[in-house]
Amino acid sequence: MDYTTHLTQLEQKGQELYGPHFRLYPSDRPLLQKLFAFFLRDQEEADRLHIDLYKGILLTGPIGTGKTSLITLMRYFQTPQPRFAVKSCREVTFEFIKDGYQVIQKYSSQSFAPTYPIPHDPRKPIAYCFDDLGTESAIKHYGNETNVMGEILLSRYDHFITNRMITHVTTNLSAGELETLYGNRLRSRMREMFNLVAFDKEGSDKRK
Repeated sequence: MDYTTHLTQLEQKGQELYGPHFRLYPSDRPLLQKLFAFFLRDQEEADRLHIDLYKGILLTGPIGTGKTSLITLMRYFQTPQPRFAVKSCREVTFEFIKDGYQVIQKYSSQSFAPTYPIPHDPRKPIAYCFDDLGTESAIKHYGNETNVMGEILLSRYDHFITNRMITHVTTNLSAGELETLYGNRLRSRMREMFNLVAFDKEGSDKRK
């Protein structure tokens, strides 16, 4: 499908949110095709691009390629509503320092919204995008070291299987680096949870 109109709208929204310097790059067009296919729920295009509409997005690439900006902008093209929330992984770990283990529940087992008027289905999973996975550190709470994001993602995986809870993630890390930080068990589950959408690893820093 030709997403030219959506690309124009995306650039306009980017300039509205981030300033007149924001622009899209021709080299990113294949990546944007995948994101639009996913967030517009374009089944035919998703099939062509090997995108699973029942998984989330794992958006990877070097620092400065615009991952956070793009995933945030995609909220405005998402169908159906409501929009997913974007949370910095560092912000989540700071919440953990303040509030403890209930933060892990907040973003996993308690990550449901009431839906009406369906009495037999009172909860709907809340979708989150966790931004900059890997920039946070393992945190000690009352002497116990906890990999907060690892625990949240493992818990959300369980709800992905049972309740179709969707999670999105952005990261600068490679698959090997993610495994080093979070272990093989989580990396294996991430393959099931996410569509990998990657910027060119040689991509330039667009902030310059």
